[in-house]
Amino acid sequence: MVNPIPESVWKLWDSWNIRGVFLFSLSLQTVLILFAPLRKGTGSKLIISVIWSAYLLADWAANFGVVLITERARDTPEPSMHAENNELLAFWAPFLLLRLGGPDTITAFALEDNELWLRHLFGLAFQAVAAVYIFLLSLPGNKLLFPTVLVFIAGMIKNFERIRTLHLVSTDKFRDSTIRGHREMSSLGKYAVLRQYLVVKDDADYLDTGCQYFQFFKVIAVDLLSYFREYDFRFGKPPFGTLDPEKFLGIIEVELSLFYEVFHTKIQPFQFSISELRSMAVSMSLMFELHIPCSWVPLPLMLIFSDWTFAVLRNDDAESRFGKLKNLIVAVTRWFLILKSPRWQHSHDGGKYELLATPFLFRRWSGSVSGISVMTFWQNARPSRVYKVKSCWQLACQNVIRKLGIDGLIACTVNAIDGCIHSRGIHKIFQNIALATNKVIYFLYKIMAELGFLTEELIALLGLGDVVLLRRIKRSQSHEPILKEMWKFIFSEIKEKADDANDPEPGNSRICSASGSCTLKKLANARVMEITERETENSSELPASVALWHLVTNLLYYATDEVSIQKTKSAREFSKILSDYMHYLLLLKPTMLDVAATSMKFMDQILWDRKKGSVREICEKIMRKDIGTGEMYAAADLAQELKKFEEDKRWELVSKVWVELLCYGAILCRPRAHTQQITNGGELITFVWVLMLHFELYEPEF
Repeated sequence: MVNPIPESVWKLWDSWNIRGVFLFSLSLQTVLILFAPLRKGTGSKLIISVIWSAYLLADWAANFGVVLITERARDTPEPSMHAENNELLAFWAPFLLLRLGGPDTITAFALEDNELWLRHLFGLAFQAVAAVYIFLLSLPGNKLLFPTVLVFIAGMIKNFERIRTLHLVSTDKFRDSTIRGHREMSSLGKYAVLRQYLVVKDDADYLDTGCQYFQFFKVIAVDLLSYFREYDFRFGKPPFGTLDPEKFLGIIEVELSLFYEVFHTKIQPFQFSISELRSMAVSMSLMFELHIPCSWVPLPLMLIFSDWTFAVLRNDDAESRFGKLKNLIVAVTRWFLILKSPRWQHSHDGGKYELLATPFLFRRWSGSVSGISVMTFWQNARPSRVYKVKSCWQLACQNVIRKLGIDGLIACTVNAIDGCIHSRGIHKIFQNIALATNKVIYFLYKIMAELGFLTEELIALLGLGDVVLLRRIKRSQSHEPILKEMWKFIFSEIKEKADDANDPEPGNSRICSASGSCTLKKLANARVMEITERETENSSELPASVALWHLVTNLLYYATDEVSIQKTKSAREFSKILSDYMHYLLLLKPTMLDVAATSMKFMDQILWDRKKGSVREICEKIMRKDIGTGEMYAAADLAQELKKFEEDKRWELVSKVWVELLCYGAILCRPRAHTQQITNGGELITFVWVLMLHFELYEPEF
């Protein structure tokens, strides 16, 4: 049988297989070094997919490279005639062992990867045996003996660092070490001393404050809330009343960033003890002498620019042997960490709201709020961003143009070109092209509409209905930057709830288990309470409440004119954003709301009756019960009842209900699920959860 692969391809593979795999492995390491730290600041599927692919392929490339080198060294017919080749092969094998240790900026892609430290240990043992075997084949007379041994030692150190990191943050080990550490600190009375420095002042540095509070919240990350109560973690509510909500947002950003660095990078093991400094010095000096800069540069940069650096340095005695050196490091690096503080920018469309606009490279989280509107899904349309901020490049270009004084010249040039186009009738050509294009698109749309029934039948026959429905839901997903005013509103509501909980246990239990009921008892009438209780009594309380109030919010939002009163307008906008956000969590991230599986029955029911027309027309038909299902009829009844309220009272009630539902969902979500979201850009509900912990609002029986 003729070999389908040409001989030239075989020769190319034989000559470049090892070098190609080595370069491929180096490229993967570079991708992880550059992009891995960015994933906590973005929810981009593209960036996360690139990091995930590089993370999985990095170990495979190193292992495959060692296999190729072993095969090449074993198949060499006469080692004496190929001494230089064997020496290079023996030298390259430890390099791939070094790559197997992975970059310092990412040790685990997900929390579950930390549990695989034992598998990595066995893999290292086999790779080390293979490297030693290749090295023995190059003896005697290996001229690269000393460099090969040094690289092998550096590779073993780097791999043990990774394995040790995975072991330290694995669930059982991290829980045991956290319990042991808190018992020691409690027995020595260190918590009483530390709490004296946790009184937050208006001019307090949120970086230092966040690092201090992280030591308390570690117990909650591993489901040890009982220890949180046992050691009386009282932060003191009065000091937070004088702290700006936006500065508090920065404190929570630091706390969650530390969780990411502890569970997903090599920063946790480096506590600057003598043994670890010796390990780092040996590894880095060996690689420096061998001119391997890509392997050792990321670690010192990560240590310098990490929030964890402050957590370690601040807990050390300033009068110790290294105290002055550490204070100097803090002073030098503080300017960089300040760049990561939350930055706010007015919407460039002239709106009154300030939006979170921290530069991409300095973000600790994405700063955006996703959402899914049932009306956008009904129309099968892509959502458009309502609030927009200008990127750093846009602002930089504007500043350069303004400094050069050519902004007027550019405006005149644009006006001149526009006048020339209209005077010569060129604009009519573009209008005719656009008209013809619209006719073609409309013709194709009619054809697709005729084939739509057959397509639906084929999808049902293949059992792909849920897949297609999920794809349609994701298509209607929106992303809005968080508004400063909305964060202040959430902060004030949670603070008010904390003030109402005078007796911690009963008060916390009542507040944490309320899914809108507390607000309704204060502001709603009996009819509103009756409709709400009727629709949620026979189903899971939170999902049913989210679905009901999401429909009500959309009906009130689109079926009424936009309000002009500033206070009412803010409550209206906040209600819409939070409504779409909770609906997004319910459909695409049900584990965040402690829902066993995504329930898309409601979204599936409205597909059959998709109507043409504007969103307002559809909402008016639902309010009249001309279209819809049972759930929509209940929402229409509730919306009609709420329309009897005064405009400001109506939107005040709806916005407060959504904050209460958000808090209820934050408490229901398990701490591990909150921690997992940090690697995907973070979620607003996680920030609300941490904020509630600061105000001592947590479910007693967690």
